[in-house]
Amino acid sequence: MMKVSVFSHNAELTDTLIRQRVAVGADAIDFGGFQEMPGVAEQGYPDLEGVLALRRRLRSLGMEINRVTIPDLSDVFMEDKVGAEDELNNAAKALEVFGKARLPIARQRFEGDVFKQMMERYQTPHRGGYMARAETLMRSPAEMPTRAELDRWWSRFCVAFERLVPIAEEYDIKLAVHPSDTPNVDTPFGGIGFHRVIDAFPSPNVGYVYCIGTRAEAGGSALVIDEINNYGRKGKIFMVHMRNVRGSLASSGGYEETLLDDGDLNMFKILKELQKVGFTGYINPDHIPSLPGDNKTKDVGWGYSVGYIKALLAALVA
Repeated sequence: MMKVSVFSHNAELTDTLIRQRVAVGADAIDFGGFQEMPGVAEQGYPDLEGVLALRRRLRSLGMEINRVTIPDLSDVFMEDKVGAEDELNNAAKALEVFGKARLPIARQRFEGDVFKQMMERYQTPHRGGYMARAETLMRSPAEMPTRAELDRWWSRFCVAFERLVPIAEEYDIKLAVHPSDTPNVDTPFGGIGFHRVIDAFPSPNVGYVYCIGTRAEAGGSALVIDEINNYGRKGKIFMVHMRNVRGSLASSGGYEETLLDDGDLNMFKILKELQKVGFTGYINPDHIPSLPGDNKTKDVGWGYSVGYIKALLAALVA
């Protein structure tokens, strides 16, 4: 049975906040920032005892840890600058700590997997005045990486995964990447590049944080359903980010994010596809729009989003 996870978004994880998320139906928490783990600020990678203590505390309040984040590999590593080996060592040590803590999923981020220069970003209003992220292609041509630059990026990715995958296998922790967001043409984790990850590293411990919103930005509902069938039947969807959008780069040169019931995608149909391929992991509502009157921790937005998904999951087994 699929379950629901939420982000902390760097909010203070008070007992009240955790209990509130549990009360509205969340089953687990995803730590999207590597700095959120105890020990990172002091030594560059998490402290095992601190991670275990955090998990015990969350469990005492009814919440599991679903996904954690490995320290980012910045342009220092991707450009093989001084300090590159230190960054990779910290990433490897972090993955080992998470594996020893028996956490299920760890995500690795890589600088340069998106082409920020290609997009204009803004906030757009929707029904009732709620505000959500939107992007459109730049009207003046932007410089894209050359094929040689893209090949060099990929070679550095491979250097990292050649170090990390054996650790993931040793401790049986899932090592995941997220699709490039925004999924412009030739982005390393775009439509074609995303496939290369599991071709180059066919380990059962390597797969995806599959982001419905990001992939819908590339090509809408049909693309999402095709990819769920492809990656899902291969067992490569480790968890799902669920958000809805209007438009796509392919259809309109841009997109707008929306609440889960307010975009182009039929979320119930997508959950049925996930069920068909045997997915039983966590669904995370991901980007939460800013609702009128909501607070900094977006309690109303999270309550709506978690409740909406829980209702769809109940309907799925009715």
